[in-house]
Parts: sequence; C-alpha cells; structure tokens
Amino acid sequence: MSFNFKRSYKFAIKSALYITVFGVGFVGILSHYIFHPDQDHLTAFLIVFAFSLYLFSFLVIQYRVEVFIYRRVKKIYDDVSFLESATVINQPITTDMATLTREVKKFATEKKMEIETLKIKEAYRREFLGNVSHELKTPLFTVQGYILTLLDGAMKDKTLRKKYLERAEKGVERLVYIVQDLDMISKFEMGDLNLSFDKFNIVQLTQNVFDLLEMKAEKKNIILSFDNKYTKPIMVSGDQEKIQQVLANLVVNSIKYGREDGYVEVGFDVLENGKVIVRVKDNGEGIEKKNIPRLFERFYRVDKTGARTEGGSGLGLSIVKHIIEAHNGKIHVQSEFNKGSEFSFTIEKSK
Repeated sequence: MSFNFKRSYKFAIKSALYITVFGVGFVGILSHYIFHPDQDHLTAFLIVFAFSLYLFSFLVIQYRVEVFIYRRVKKIYDDVSFLESATVINQPITTDMATLTREVKKFATEKKMEIETLKIKEAYRREFLGNVSHELKTPLFTVQGYILTLLDGAMKDKTLRKKYLERAEKGVERLVYIVQDLDMISKFEMGDLNLSFDKFNIVQLTQNVFDLLEMKAEKKNIILSFDNKYTKPIMVSGDQEKIQQVLANLVVNSIKYGREDGYVEVGFDVLENGKVIVRVKDNGEGIEKKNIPRLFERFYRVDKTGARTEGGSGLGLSIVKHIIEAHNGKIHVQSEFNKGSEFSFTIEKSK
C-alpha cells in the first residue's frame, strides 16, 4: 500500500529554537566571564554560532523524527489499513501528533458506531429469520397434517376429504400471501417496483375499499364511514392500485382490532404545501406506547397470539410504509391503549 508522507516541521523548528536559545545564552555567558572578548567580536560570534546551532539542531531533529517516529506512525496506519477506514487510509501520513491523534480518535469513533450498528442489524436479522420461520412453519405444518391424514385413509370419506382439502387450501393461500408480500417488500427495497402515477379521486377510492370490506365489517357490526360529507372530489397523484392497497390494509387492521359495534372513520385534509393527509381512525383496542415504534417492522405483531388467529402475513404495515415512502409521503400513528388508534399518511394533491 502506497502512502503520501506529509512532513511536519513545527516540532523541529520549536525544538531547534529552544536548543539555540539555551546554547547561545550559555556560550555567551561563559565567553563573557571567562574570555572577556571584545563586545563586537562576541556579538558576531554568537550570531554565527546561533545560526549554525539552529540549522544543525533542526536538521538532526527533523531527520530523527522522520526516521524513527515516522516508522512508528506508519505502523499505526498499516495496522488499521485492513479495516478500510476512509478517514485514515485516504489521508497522507503525518508526523504531527495532534493531527494523528485526531484522525485515530475519529477512526475509533466511526468504527465503534459501525460495530453498534452491526450488532443492531444482527439482532434484527435473527428476529426476522425467527419470525419468517414461524410464519412459514405454521401453514406448512397445517397443510402437511391434512395431506398426511388424507393419505392415511381419510381420503375415502368424501365429506372429510372435502373438509380437509379446503383447510389445506387456506394454509396454501396464507403461504402465497406471505411470499407475495415478501417479494413486494424486496422489490421496494431494491427499487425494482415501478409505480404508475395517475390522477384519481381519493374519496371514491376509499368508498371502493368500504364496499370491498363491508361484509368483513358486518361480522363485528363495525360501521365504515367518512368523518364528514365530501361532496366534491379530492384529486391526488399516485399509483391508484397501491394506494388502494394502503387504505385496505389500514381499514382491515382497524376492523381486525376493532370493538364489536364499533366504527372506522376515514377523513381527508388538504394541506397548504400541496399535500393531502388521509386519516383512518377507529375506537378499537388501541396500541400500547412501547409497541408504536416497532409497528412498521416486518412480522412484528402487537398481539403475538390473537393476531395470528385473524390471519394475514404480518407484513401489511411494513408494505404500507414502503408504498407511502415510495410516493414521497410520510405515515404517522397516534394511539391510546383501550381507546383506539389513528393512522394517517400524506399523498401529493393533483394539480
């Protein structure tokens, strides 16, 4: 590895100056009291002596610094070079201890931050793999169990055969949802999922979502409604299919965690910065404060048991976040445990 060497003369200049002042002062005093020379001759002698001593001291000190200290400094650079620190390796080697100390401290701080980040990512990776394994294992074992039961003789019973095949189909459907959602998230993260931007009426789109989920809401006697009468269309710009997916996911969650005889309200506010904020509010279970920061993580569930009985891939809110961010919007959540939640996101208003 080649390095540029940045010389620092400050140490040699100051050291040579201290030696020269001491040497000239000492020789001048001795000469004055021992040899009693002529004042003019003494002054001339001291000037020549000072210049010679200063030059000699400077050259010797600088040489010694470069030969001995430089070797040790270069070893420090060599020791950290394999860590590929841009702050150290791309800098010229310097014998200035203050500069070197500052660079090494900066290097150590950055490496410490990298290590902490890697620890967090590793913990997240382990948790994510555990969640993926659990989510896939449950439907796989379900399907396997029904198929083995059929192979063991239940296939002869037409009623039992149909019942088990229908249950196995549900398990396969859940596997398909998980794989599709994982594929969508991967495409968002890699930037491969292209969005088709169009102008559409967000009010009408929400009504379409209400119509699709009406039967699901009726099972818990939950009312789907707007928070106000929107007689005029609110035109926005975005991928209509993906925004419908966002609204459907948020409304489904509100129904899933909603109370019997409850409600889900959707409202809109047109902001002055050219954005429209969409709010989905319910009076359901609510979310504990400690769970809110992790809501949009993949496979994270507030209710570790009940949520799985309701179905879903566990990736819905993570996908919602990716879709909104792909539209240059932001998503927020406000919730009070046992009182309800409100999810809101922003989208560009059509000009």
